Amino acid sequence: MSEVQLKELESQIAELKSQLTGDMFQDMDVRDQIHNLEMKLKGVKPMDSSIDCVGCGS
Repeated sequence: MSEVQLKELESQIAELKSQLTGDMFQDMDVRDQIHNLEMKLKGVKPMDSSIDCVGCGS
């Protein structure tokens, strides 16, 4: 992953975090998006996944 792609992911994560309200139910979708982006950023996929993660593309 290039430096530009890393910066873009970090920017998207920061933008999503700024949208959090503190209400668990309201924030559920945003937190899911943040989680998926962080997994891409770190190059992580589910431990029991022998194939690529469909949800985030990792």
